[in-house]
Amino acid sequence: MSDTGADNYYYDPEAECMPRGQLLQLQLTRLKKILQHAYDNVPHYRAAFDKQGVKPNELQSLEDLAKFPFTIKNDLRDAYPFNMFAVPREQISRLHASSGTTGKPTVVGYTEGDINNWADLMARSISCAGGRPGDIVHNAFGYGLFTGGLGAHYGAERLKCTVTPMSGGNTEKQIAVMSDFGSHVLFSTPSYALNIAEVARSEGVDLAAGPLRIGLFGAEPWSDEMRVELEKQLGLKAMDIYGLSEIMGPGVACECPEQNGLHGWEDHFLFEIVDPETLQPLPYGEVGELVITTLTKEALPIIRYRTHDITRLTDEPCVCGRSHARILRVAGRNDDMMIIRGVNVYPSQIESVLVGIKGVAPHYQLVIKREGVLDTLLVDIEAEPDFSGDRTALGAEVKHHIKSLIGVTCTVNVLGTGEVPRSQGKAVRVKDLRKK
Repeated sequence: MSDTGADNYYYDPEAECMPRGQLLQLQLTRLKKILQHAYDNVPHYRAAFDKQGVKPNELQSLEDLAKFPFTIKNDLRDAYPFNMFAVPREQISRLHASSGTTGKPTVVGYTEGDINNWADLMARSISCAGGRPGDIVHNAFGYGLFTGGLGAHYGAERLKCTVTPMSGGNTEKQIAVMSDFGSHVLFSTPSYALNIAEVARSEGVDLAAGPLRIGLFGAEPWSDEMRVELEKQLGLKAMDIYGLSEIMGPGVACECPEQNGLHGWEDHFLFEIVDPETLQPLPYGEVGELVITTLTKEALPIIRYRTHDITRLTDEPCVCGRSHARILRVAGRNDDMMIIRGVNVYPSQIESVLVGIKGVAPHYQLVIKREGVLDTLLVDIEAEPDFSGDRTALGAEVKHHIKSLIGVTCTVNVLGTGEVPRSQGKAVRVKDLRKK
């Protein structure tokens, strides 16, 4: 295994560098067990498999998984609160849940074994990104029912880091603690990390001059242009970490310092790419929707979960030596996609345009309205604090770039510093004001 740093520390090299053929055989063995576990213990899966006319013992190869039904978020909502669990409730050590802003929350449960695996995988992810034992980890992910805070916390402790459990909000105190404690690693959403950087700059605090080395950012799509901005403002290496509550939480996949995709931990998860329209499997390299099957979850086995995240997979070798397939940066979610006058647009596409324009601060919000029978897009942006030019001209420039690079016509509203709502967690990038 090649080294990307003089003091490289690998948390679990035997698992991360397992020969590809051995890894696929391990997946098959675990997949057979998890299908049977789900069928025997979860009424939803027994009914879904029977309706599809397929039994767990019919799986003889990884390709056979395509015969089995998908799981969607509504399946978990319909099973609220505990009817998707595959073990008695008394064996559940912890419960997490989504916010439930669009319906009943999705409830996820963990056995003691699940929590141990989660801590191991988060430790593996932090180490993969460059974190080391003894690092001071500033955790600005939200604690509570959201999986981010506790997932990052337990993983950092498992790696023998020193954890500062800040959670989100109270940004001025976050900055003081990071400066006073000398934090090395920052966990947060990318939008909140930008908020931290902005407030620090307004207070005359130069976080980029401190010991911060690594930012592990996730929970929302973000662009490579945003990565550049975060690295410039915070003086760290901005690393992408991926996860979702229904599958485990953060730590499903993470970048290594090569930053050429997120290593998905295939000894615990099986990844597929499917066509979002036909739902047929696509080969490595093709862009489609990411589908994940858990291979080791005891409390909440999940079979073929449609994440709605648009990406592609590669199993080409990485310089770091890890053998696990890589998820090539999530471009957006197909359920977040906006259709404006026939043009398909993802928020991350607009972010990519905005971050590269001089005079535009990296804060924005997209507002969709309906005028008559047509949908319209308003892009609220902020001028940089020291911008002294013509805001009307700046708005026209942004409108031109969005039209020429993405193909959608929009109205651009250039606001002053602080007028675009700031995130204390996940950013609200899109406000849909159309009447349903």
